[in-house]
Amino acid sequence: MMMALTLTRYVARRFVGATLAMLAGLTLLVSLFDFIELLRRAATRPDAGFALVATIAGLRLPFVALQILPFAILLGGLLAFWRLTRSSELVVARAAGISAWGFLSGPVAVALLVGGLGTAAISPLSSVMLARAERLDYAYLRTSAGITALAGGRLWLRQADRGIEEQGVAILSGRPVSDREAAGQGFSMTDVSLWRLSANDRPLGRIEAPRARLVPGRWVLEEAVTFNADRSAGPKQELSFPTELTPDRIENSFASPDTLSVWALPGFIAVLEAAGFSAVRHRLHFQSLLSLPVLAAAMALLAAGFSMRSSRRGGVAQMIGAGVAAGFMLFVLDKIANEFGEAGTLPVPLAAWAPTMTGLLLALALLLHLEDG
Repeated sequence: MMMALTLTRYVARRFVGATLAMLAGLTLLVSLFDFIELLRRAATRPDAGFALVATIAGLRLPFVALQILPFAILLGGLLAFWRLTRSSELVVARAAGISAWGFLSGPVAVALLVGGLGTAAISPLSSVMLARAERLDYAYLRTSAGITALAGGRLWLRQADRGIEEQGVAILSGRPVSDREAAGQGFSMTDVSLWRLSANDRPLGRIEAPRARLVPGRWVLEEAVTFNADRSAGPKQELSFPTELTPDRIENSFASPDTLSVWALPGFIAVLEAAGFSAVRHRLHFQSLLSLPVLAAAMALLAAGFSMRSSRRGGVAQMIGAGVAAGFMLFVLDKIANEFGEAGTLPVPLAAWAPTMTGLLLALALLLHLEDG
């Protein structure tokens, strides 16, 4: 029992070392290509210097590491288990009666821990830094971006309307005011139109205002004119309209889900759906983050299954190549499932968990085939 525990710890240490080395190497390699692409785009921007490009590339490092993590575990595991098999350490251990399921428990536990840390710790850090990188990218390297580039500069928002007996919907449209023009007054829009609809989409009224400010819990419409269902107009006055929207929620609703923390996603999804926005991408991203620890464990088992073949039996290179190919096949399957999930063809949980469960079942089947008893 003590020998099996010692072997498990030893294999786990070798697995951790190879995985971390592979993660660092792949992250730096991908980030280098990202940095070169940013330099190319910054070449035509006189206000975008080397320091800015380096800052953007550095802020994207945690995001790149999180994307690379499953493949780093697969490739690191292939390297670690191949070295242990080539030196006959695993062969001797199995000949001594130690089951592969015993000494693989350490690497699998490490993979689960790394995946859990990726979801709970690296993901929030990545979202904050990626959001900052995106803002710098939009400000200095892109001609137009963000919500002001939509629909000819007009922003369309949809939210619940609780100001009527039967809860309906309110649709707002206006031109967002830039931070410089707002002069510290918070988020605001000009040339604002607000349509109020019943639950069955029956028009209830319309409000026109030259300006609207978003303050905590409500829209303040200045010099607003109310048009009732009979098209009669009321006097100009300042109106207050309740809302659950905030400037961050408005910006995030158009931003990539990758810029949101895993801890903030459930609440944001609820608000987003209550406001009438589609939250499919955000729910898919949330489920993918939840499946990351299981995917990491599946990659560890997959690496073991494809690299524990004895070198005396031959075909080791083919087996390792097949393991790499299996990893890329899972990557392609993940992308295809995500596309079907975003299109609504597949349920979101199935689209997020199908590649993970496919990899796990493939790894278990391969190990059951290789392991005697």
